[in-house]
Amino acid sequence: MKLLAPLAAAALVPLAVGAQTLELPGLDPQNASPFAFAESGAKAEAAEAAEDSDSAGRVIGGEVAEDGAWPWQIALIVAEAPRNADAQFCGGSMLLDRWVLTAAHCIHMADANGIYRDINPQAVSVLVGTNEIAAGEGDAVPIEAIYRHPAYVGEDFDNDIALIKLARAPQVNYGTIQVPDAEFGDALDQPGVRTFVTGWGLTNGAQRTSMMMEAEIQMLSRQQCNEVMLEERAAAAAEGISYAASAFGLTQQEAENVWQELVTYVRPPMTENMLCSGTFEGGKGACSGDSGGPLVVPLQDGSFIQAGVVSWGLSNTTTKSCLETAQFSAYTRVSNYLPWLNETINAN
Repeated sequence: MKLLAPLAAAALVPLAVGAQTLELPGLDPQNASPFAFAESGAKAEAAEAAEDSDSAGRVIGGEVAEDGAWPWQIALIVAEAPRNADAQFCGGSMLLDRWVLTAAHCIHMADANGIYRDINPQAVSVLVGTNEIAAGEGDAVPIEAIYRHPAYVGEDFDNDIALIKLARAPQVNYGTIQVPDAEFGDALDQPGVRTFVTGWGLTNGAQRTSMMMEAEIQMLSRQQCNEVMLEERAAAAAEGISYAASAFGLTQQEAENVWQELVTYVRPPMTENMLCSGTFEGGKGACSGDSGGPLVVPLQDGSFIQAGVVSWGLSNTTTKSCLETAQFSAYTRVSNYLPWLNETINAN
């Protein structure tokens, strides 16, 4: 089964980017269960609350995708719920006739007791072949099995990738998307490379949408994205260290020694298994509900290749949605997992 497009298959369409400084608020990835968010009605409640907020009238980045565009995009929906925007909780992409690529956190989440488990496949349907989530649109395909990457543990977003095997092939028109090998993945992971993110996630002010949205963004330097987040975290942490040092009567030198010991344990928020993509001006990119969906790169021959899977981003504590001004989000770097993808599909 052919999943990948080799490096020589097509050339990238670059976008030159000048050196700029990013400014972001602190990191706060969404840890709540996407499935529970939709199943409980919280998605609808968040949208209703947003209608009264100051940001409700603003459209963040992106536009409605043309009918039939992005034919590999699928929606994960609550199986027993009415087929509308409130039932959708994650995205994904068709790799083969019965195989869907998504994020591990979309199918592996904490239950009411805080124990992480894979979701019940019977509770979810995969909606294929439509840009609109509505009754009578597309084909809601049942799931046969779920395969989470074994290194994904649930407490963080590293190795945030999973496969879903459909119970049958979809009975509507759809497309599939190829993924890159390691060499091609390195070529894609370069600042300035054009990317597109698609899905039905919450939009302007946490409002829901039944129509697939698309946004053009670009690859950013993972190192630069990490530096921005770590600098913001450091500023917040320094205030706590200063307070603690004062409370315990530490000297300036003693406080500095505590700080130096503390920072030795700091890990970069974005690992080598993640891509950073967004815009320098902010306001474009993935949002809550887009998780698991594809980040694709256009090639000069007119085709696309999937470089990433929507994983996590900065959140807005007021709307319980994504931070609309965020300049980047994190995506699972698909090329790092090609051996696992092939092994899992061939074995099942």
